[in-house]
Order: sequence, then structure tokens, then C-alpha cells
Amino acid sequence: MAELSTKWLSLESTNNVATMLENLLKVLKEEHVFDRSGDQRVVEFLHPKELQNTMSFSLDENPANEKELETLIRQIIRYSVKTSSPHFHNQLYGGVDEFGLVGSWLTEVLNTSQYTYEVAPVFTMIEHEVIQKSLKLVDYRHSDGIMCPGGSIANMYAMILARYKKIPEVKKLGVSWMGKPLACFTSEDGHYSILKAAHWLGIGTDNVYKVKTDENGRMDARDLKKVIIKAKDEGRLPFFVNATAGTTVLGAIDPLKEIAKVCRSMSVWFHVDACLGGSLLLSESYKFRLHGIELSDSVAWNPHKMLGAPLQCSLFLVKEDKKALHKANCFQADYLFQQDKFYDVSWDTGDKSVQCGRKVDAMKFWLMWKARGTIGLGQLVNQAMQCAEYFLKQIKTTPGFRLVQPYYDLCTVCFWYIPPRMRNKPETLNWWQDIYNMTTEIKKRLTLDGSVMIGYTPLLHRDYGNFFRMVVTCQPPPTESSMDHVIKEIQRVASDL
Repeated sequence: MAELSTKWLSLESTNNVATMLENLLKVLKEEHVFDRSGDQRVVEFLHPKELQNTMSFSLDENPANEKELETLIRQIIRYSVKTSSPHFHNQLYGGVDEFGLVGSWLTEVLNTSQYTYEVAPVFTMIEHEVIQKSLKLVDYRHSDGIMCPGGSIANMYAMILARYKKIPEVKKLGVSWMGKPLACFTSEDGHYSILKAAHWLGIGTDNVYKVKTDENGRMDARDLKKVIIKAKDEGRLPFFVNATAGTTVLGAIDPLKEIAKVCRSMSVWFHVDACLGGSLLLSESYKFRLHGIELSDSVAWNPHKMLGAPLQCSLFLVKEDKKALHKANCFQADYLFQQDKFYDVSWDTGDKSVQCGRKVDAMKFWLMWKARGTIGLGQLVNQAMQCAEYFLKQIKTTPGFRLVQPYYDLCTVCFWYIPPRMRNKPETLNWWQDIYNMTTEIKKRLTLDGSVMIGYTPLLHRDYGNFFRMVVTCQPPPTESSMDHVIKEIQRVASDL
């Protein structure tokens, strides 16, 4: 039987734990995990069967020995995607901020839950400060918020609060007693989490109305009003509008002021899904693009996206009523939220949460903010936005590249690449299908080479087939050189198509 007292497994003393972490740090350095030069591959891609044949994933009766564990750890690193590479542009997130990483490690080492001050005194204060400063960014007064396990849950929080405000009885009686079904509204470019929330909350996906978007992917406020009236005429009770500040594909920011006006006139909750675009609030140069967000009833924001906080780091912010989250969600579990504790129990935050056990997600963002200040975070946002604008400018003037739309609000740029032999030919349906197919082939070649990871997507409601979605994030800080690299690599791998 393999010995348990190896440097990887022994937990008999603090020294052994420290040795384990030192050995892990050594491996991370040797495997270039912290390398941001761009000289290393973004991914060493293996197909599922190849990966299963390369690594031992089995969980066995006997423990692995020291050598086996170190080999596995190196393999895990080697065959994982290096999101901290300057050439990773595949998702709406990228590498981790180094201060955020330290905060995340501290969170894991101290291993506690966020639900009571009793077990998380320091983290309770940290979350409070992050929430308060974030509320100030949005220009909310007398407000509240909570950290969430992702933007989808943050959007669901908004729907829960909107429903509770419209019909408080639903908390006890449920939705089945209501005479009218509820109706909610989101743009045709909005995130699919609104449909999921409607399913989970018993509202039903048939009661989610899609609002038209303009040529830049922004919600049409005039159509929103028409659709709300239509829902009323169809016997439904409108209660919730989801606007987006940074749509998933095009990065569009809806006209927030116009939507706010419609929501007020129709007496419906106005939520802003700013999971991607919320980071603009930190920038003096770009926050004007979110004008009108202060008129909303609630906001979702993911610092783990553009800003580079370690996954997961998501905020839900609610306006005006400091007790709104508690009223909608509390159930006063007396084994956990006793009111006769020896300290001020108003600092216990768990009863306003959908979760019971709640991971400490504020620590990493707090340490980033503490170390960089609002000014430093804003400079990171500025750099990412400026590099996205540079990439857009280069795409416009480089032969073979064609934009999906001419203007972009945020840090994404969507485009097709047309190889030389396809240019100056009639753009028939078959021609376009070839371009869509070539998009997937270019993506495959880039990934197998490990030189760039960039995503592609169709936009079916516009009859667009596959195109590239270039995402520029704050971590690692992008440069004009890293933008040029993407263009050159696409040209290189597509040269023989």
C-alpha cells in the first residue's frame, strides 16, 4: 500500500501543509502557469479519448504515491487551458488578477462560510465593504446587495425580488393560486439565464417575452412598450424587465434611460444584467456608456468577467430598500440565525440568501480593490477598452476581415475572415455557408496549434452563421501587439483554405 505520509498527502503538522504548498508553487512555476509572455501554448489540446488514455482519472481503494500525484498535477496543468495567456480570447473572462488570486487562496485556506458573523467575522466586514462601494458606483442610495454564485443566480435574485414586490403573497401561497400568469421581458440578444430563472421560479418560459433589438444588438425601447401592452392584452401580469449592459455575443448596451422610462410608466421592475459591462463603472473614461443604470431597481455584475477577479465573483445589487433581500428570502432557521447571540446579529447575512452555505467570494475582489484602488482598476478597464478599439480599427482596414456590425459598445468584436480565394466571388448562400464552415476550421487549427483561443458563434435570430467573437479582458493586461497576434495567426492558419 502506498504510504500516506508523503509531502503531498501528510496533514500531520503545519510544516507539512506548508511543504505541500511550496511544492505545488514549484510545480506551477516549472509548468509556466504564471507565464504571461505569450511564448507558451494556450492549450495542449487532446480529444476526450486521448486524454482518458493519457491521464489516470480513476479513484481507487489505495492512495496514489508521491510520484504519481506529482505526475498527475503536472498533467492537469499541462492539458488545461491557460486562461492567463495573452492569447486566450475564447470567453468573457480571461486570466486572474494576481491580487485576486492571493485573496482566493486565503479564502480556501481559511475555509469558512459567509452566512454568519460568528464563523466569518472578517469576511462579513469585507463583503459589506465591497457591496457598499459597488452600490456607490451604481449611485444607489439606502440599498443592499449580496455576492452570488454567478450572474445567472444574480439575475434570478432580481426576478425573485420583482415577483415579491408585485405579489408578496407568492412567498406563502406560490404561483398556482394566482388568476393571471406573470410575464417578464428581455431582449432577443439577452442572456438565456432569464429563461432558466422563469423555469426555476415556476413562471414558465412561455411567459418570457422577447423584445426586438436594433442593428447594434440593443433593445428597442419602443418595442418593449408594445410587447408589455401585448402581454397585458393576453391576460398576463407584467412584473419584470431585464435590460442588458453587455450582451453575451455582441457586447451591446441597451438604452437604459429609455427602458427606465418605459418601466416606470408600466409599473414593472427594471433590472440591468451588467454582468459583463458593469466593470465600466470603474472607468472615468467609459462609465458614461452606462448612463441610466442608476434608474434601475437592481443590477447584476460579474467582476470575474472583464475585470479578471478569480471565478467566481458575482454581485447582485438592489436599490432603495435595505431589507428587500431579507424580506423576500428569510426563513429564520433557529439553529443558525438565533436572535439571542452574544453579538450584533444584524451582521448575519445568511438569511437574505437563497443559499445556506455560501462561499466567501468577496475576499478576492476586496484584495484587488484594496491593492489597486478604484483608480488602478479603472486604468485596467481603460487599457482593455482601448485595445478592443485598436483591434476594431485594425479589422476595419485589414483585407479579408469583415465586421458583423460596425459599432461595438464593449470589449468584444465580432467578425468573419474571408480567405484570399473566396474574395471577389459572388456571395451566394453556398458562399456564405463555406465562410461559416471555414470559421470552425480556422478555430480548430488555432486551438490545435495552441497559438490562439478565440470563440465563434452563430446569431440565428439574425440569420447569421458562424462568426468569430474576439473578447478583450483586463487580465493579463492586453497590448496592441497581442491584438496584432490574433490577426496574424488567423491569416496564417487560413492561408491554404
